[in-house]
Amino acid sequence: MVTSHVVTWEVTESLGYETSWIEIRGTTLKARGRAVGTRPEVHWISYDLDTGEDFVTRELHVRAATATGSRELALLHDGHGRWTANGEPLPEVDGALDCDLGLCPLTNTMPVLRHALQLGPGERTFLMAWVSVPDLTVHASQQTYTHLAHTETGARIRFTSGDYRRDVEFDGDGLVIDYQGLAHRLSLSPGRPRP
Repeated sequence: MVTSHVVTWEVTESLGYETSWIEIRGTTLKARGRAVGTRPEVHWISYDLDTGEDFVTRELHVRAATATGSRELALLHDGHGRWTANGEPLPEVDGALDCDLGLCPLTNTMPVLRHALQLGPGERTFLMAWVSVPDLTVHASQQTYTHLAHTETGARIRFTSGDYRRDVEFDGDGLVIDYQGLAHRLSLSPGRPRP
């Protein structure tokens, strides 16, 4: 079964907006998104994300445009823990299962779904291939997700990375409703199951 969503967030940290078209099939996710922001500088982002089983990132393709020009990133995971960015090895993120696109609420979904943190208690720490926006450089990022409480619509999960700590509200499908200080959802199309 496939479930499709279209989600729009106001991204308060970038003073912008993002819309993502998401398809979840079993334990895989495909998405494409568009974002515009004015912080840290005026930028336009488009991305395509594809995961394998257990929501493990296979590839993330990002295009960014700013006043100084445009750039592209092809971030690929080989399924064995090794990553490349535009064909160059990224040994500092070897072992990571997920990408994390900066200023993008969608990429918090994969680790939450993989460990069903939107459904019940748990705490998990991950190494992420974090992509800075809008320069599209890739960095290693240690992140911890902790289920805090059930809510009427899903769960509240604490996100921690170094000194950065925010509470994030997810719905039952593992999609961000409100990410404290970063983004909040404006709209969600009803999930449409398809065979």
